[in-house]
Amino acid sequence: MIGEPQGAGPIPAGVFATTHWSVIVCAGETESPLAAEALSRLCGVYWYPLYAYVRRQGHDPHEAQDLTQEFFARLLAKNFLRSLDRQKGKFRSFLLAAMEHFLAKEWRDSRRLKRGGGQTMISLDDQDAESRYLIEPVETMTAEKIYERRWAFTLLEQAIHRLREEFEAAGKRPLFDGLSGFLSGERTGSSYAEAGLKLDMTEGAVKVAVHRLRQRYGELVRMEIANTVSAPDEVDDELRHLMTALGGG
Repeated sequence: MIGEPQGAGPIPAGVFATTHWSVIVCAGETESPLAAEALSRLCGVYWYPLYAYVRRQGHDPHEAQDLTQEFFARLLAKNFLRSLDRQKGKFRSFLLAAMEHFLAKEWRDSRRLKRGGGQTMISLDDQDAESRYLIEPVETMTAEKIYERRWAFTLLEQAIHRLREEFEAAGKRPLFDGLSGFLSGERTGSSYAEAGLKLDMTEGAVKVAVHRLRQRYGELVRMEIANTVSAPDEVDDELRHLMTALGGG
């Protein structure tokens, strides 16, 4: 399991103004193609936490797949931004509240509509979704708790994915592969010296590289969080919430 991001610094200047959720919230009453695209990208990343939430509510796999697809079809509908509540400061909270409302009020009506209603659909891997759900903890974790935990893991996975892409773009994928096991901060597996032998680096050089890797990882986690809040002063609070969710609290 990936541990707490280390060396996370402030979000670089100019980054927050273009993050996804801030773009969506600031769109307000206007129809903004940029905001619609930002919403689509966020939904595409965070669909699995909602699928897990719906499954934990007692719906079977087929129902959960239909419900999740229909929910996103409605969320991405053309008139969505007009009804956006500007007070929904965090995408995580907004998404869960919207799904709760959908399950309670709108699914009965949606069954009378053609699935998707002609709107853009999120590409869901139904088989992968259920495979992932089947390895979720079997203890009595509430639907809300499993949603929060999956949201946290998904966010960290996105940061890892971006970090891997950065190393690959720089022609340093083997270095990432050799050091990524140290991101958790644990000392199980390869030691610094063993990693150095594999990477043809000194132990000291490995320690420096791991420190930089963790630092960049922390920055990317904060940037991912910034994508899901509407104001920069919410990032630290959301980071604390993420760590609580990872701990099962």
